[in-house]
Amino acid sequence: MTVKKSGSDRDFLSGQLLIAMPNMGDPRFDRSVVFVCAHDEDHAMGVIINKPLDDIELSELLEQLEIAPQANADETPVFFGGPVQTERGLVLHTLDYQIDTTLTLDSKVGLTASRDILVDIAGSSPKRPAPKRYLLAIGHAGWGPGQLEEEIAMNAWAHCESDEEIIFNGANEALWKRALAKLGVTSAMLSTEWASARDEDEPLN
Repeated sequence: MTVKKSGSDRDFLSGQLLIAMPNMGDPRFDRSVVFVCAHDEDHAMGVIINKPLDDIELSELLEQLEIAPQANADETPVFFGGPVQTERGLVLHTLDYQIDTTLTLDSKVGLTASRDILVDIAGSSPKRPAPKRYLLAIGHAGWGPGQLEEEIAMNAWAHCESDEEIIFNGANEALWKRALAKLGVTSAMLSTEWASARDEDEPLN
């Protein structure tokens, strides 16, 4: 994927993966891997892809939305996508599935945040074939102007090209290490020191 750049030749990370560094001080992002859905001069938005929620079952969410679940609905994990708008769900998925509300994020991945995709993925009466691969998340991660760049400069995050095998295998506990391997490093090789000091209790997001 070609990374977007502004007129000042500034790099943007839409469509890439953020990998939390070992010194990540915010427990919500500890060992997290984030797919960056959007990044520009004004904001960044992403979805954590490797933190399945053990205490939430998909059938319960569907019933809250008055969707009759399939018998095997609870085999689909629900992920913690980030601390922003945790009352809302969204689905990252392959682009074999597209409806009017689908946002194309890169050449392979889309995002849909409508009730329709939940019906098609796990409802008892789907209207369309479900996407080949998908990840259902509650909430997302968000950054204000320049905030993500500051965190990267502080050595809180590394980033690399996205990988479908990583994006849609987030229930695997080894995913963080697999993402680091794309950079050619292991956690033992990385510094645990901040590039610059920050307030110990200051949240990153």
